Amino acid sequence: MEILLYLGGILFMLIGLGLSIGLHEVGHLVPAKLFGVRVGQYMIGFGPRLWSKRIGETEYGFKMLPLGGFISMSGMYPPSKSTGPASGVFRSLIQDARSANDETIAEGAEDRVFYRLPVWKRVIVMLGGPLMNLILATAIFTVLLSAIGLQQGTTTISSVSQCVVPAGSTATECAADDPESPAAEAGIKPGDVIMSVDGQPVSTFADATAIVQAAPGDTLDMVVLRDGDEKTLHITPIAAERTITDASGRPVLDSEGQQVVKTVGYVGMWAQMGYVQQPLTAGPQMAVETAGNVATMILNLPARLWDVGAAVFTGAERDPNGPLSVVGVGRLAGEVASVDAPLLDRWSGLLSLLGMLNIALFVFNLIPLLPLDGGHIVVALWDGVRRAWAKLFRRPPPEPVDATKLVPLTVVVAVLLIAMGALLLVADILKPVSLFQ
Repeated sequence: MEILLYLGGILFMLIGLGLSIGLHEVGHLVPAKLFGVRVGQYMIGFGPRLWSKRIGETEYGFKMLPLGGFISMSGMYPPSKSTGPASGVFRSLIQDARSANDETIAEGAEDRVFYRLPVWKRVIVMLGGPLMNLILATAIFTVLLSAIGLQQGTTTISSVSQCVVPAGSTATECAADDPESPAAEAGIKPGDVIMSVDGQPVSTFADATAIVQAAPGDTLDMVVLRDGDEKTLHITPIAAERTITDASGRPVLDSEGQQVVKTVGYVGMWAQMGYVQQPLTAGPQMAVETAGNVATMILNLPARLWDVGAAVFTGAERDPNGPLSVVGVGRLAGEVASVDAPLLDRWSGLLSLLGMLNIALFVFNLIPLLPLDGGHIVVALWDGVRRAWAKLFRRPPPEPVDATKLVPLTVVVAVLLIAMGALLLVADILKPVSLFQ
């Protein structure tokens, strides 16, 4: 059964990846057609064609390797001005790109080309793909946080410590001389639902904890719901030292490398875990935060890839927050699907992975280098700057930017992307990242 669940998780991620790629290309396809550009192909995947069907002037289909997709727009670049023989590798590459571009311009549809669109329309067409991934990720995160909820401590008490164990003690039971905990002394019982603390209504255990921790030594009124009746209890938190952690849960260190501690209030009670629904703004906020994290990873990509290579070839530990290939994401999905946990937890984990995958597609495609969408956006904006400059000085409009001259750079970027993908693929096979190691 476990292996079937594992394979089911991988299948879920493959279908999710295909859907994400398909919607990405729809983000390009729809505005291109609305702006009158002739689109010859809409394909999901690369390599040999598995299936296709022509509808109108566009051929829709699937190819064997579901690692991306593309639409073939007419006239991405201006047509060639010369057809003479090319000498040299780079000149040959440029000429081949121009010839392939010329073949997309159908006879009688010379005006329905991408390069003739106004700059703002070209930007919309190229930005449409990444934006679809951002929209899909935001929708997934909104469902996760606002419909299913975020798993956190609820206001229902699960257990109460009967005593205060000295710091550093490994004792699991109270000794006769151990002082009674503030929670036990106040009469708090498992199953109580905290309504308010110190006159402040609380909706999560974190809200109650924040009030308690800020008031060591102060007596607080705590209203709890017990067996349908509200009871007011009086609780006095004792002072305790706690390690300060950052947003990711890691201890904060001072200038000497020592963990920073803070004196806070402590009462000795714990909450039941449950799914707490978040406001509708939580989904977009999570999408923005995740995009920022992915962008930071991409900015540090050379160092991250070096660490991955070191993990593969030297046996060093691999960073669980580092980049992954499709195989790595699939393995994580399999682990999430097969873990011994409630079904809702597993579904939440799979949706979270799919949301983060779409954020990665959104950010990665905006890298301002050809052949990525961000590179085409930069070319369009540069064309706009040249036209605005010429208009400012009352000069004739310049010729459209011929991006085929950047083909050598594009080839270098493509080779680097292939090499990166190969390294991550090998790493995810030989030194995989595990969520539960």
